[in-house]
Amino acid sequence: MIRVVVADDHALIREGLTKLLELEDDIEVLGEAGDGQGAINLARRYQPDVILMDINMPVTDGITATRVIKREMPHTRIIALTVYEDEQVVEMVKAGVSAYILKDVAAQELMTTIRRVMEGNVFIHPRVASRVVKELATERRRYESRLTRREKDILDLVVKGNSNKEIAGLLYISEKTVKNHLTNIFRKLSVKDRTQAAVYALKNGLVKYEQNS
Repeated sequence: MIRVVVADDHALIREGLTKLLELEDDIEVLGEAGDGQGAINLARRYQPDVILMDINMPVTDGITATRVIKREMPHTRIIALTVYEDEQVVEMVKAGVSAYILKDVAAQELMTTIRRVMEGNVFIHPRVASRVVKELATERRRYESRLTRREKDILDLVVKGNSNKEIAGLLYISEKTVKNHLTNIFRKLSVKDRTQAAVYALKNGLVKYEQNS
């Protein structure tokens, strides 16, 4: 059984979704929430497989709730179900949703999406996919412009697993200079250490990592 929580601030929508889901033999609805905090509470209580998450909800919005749930329960899949096609799409994707679909989709498409994310797939509705690609590309360019050429070189070497001493030798600079550059990189990327910087760089396409064979 696929265990599901429904989170939406409109009671009629919650009830309608629950009735649709309960018609499926392989889906069980664990509970409903009218706001983001309620979704967090239900997630902590039931550890659901999937959460259908509205974005604009009172008390705690869907974006914040998604961040909290994915941090505490990374294996829970979250499907953003909304009427919006604006910049919030990108924020939900960055928060960790497995799918982003619009509320006017057919019931069968919703069921298919739930089953697809359970298989590990990611799905963004075609009407908003182009916006996601455009926004992420713009963000990547913005972060790239913050880094100097030297900082990009050092970040590239960090991703490849080089130590500060090795980076200093490869770039013919002192270890102190490497540390100073890393401090600037961490600040610009809003990360705490070299591991987070490397993960961020790879995730956002700031560097290309080619594993040696």
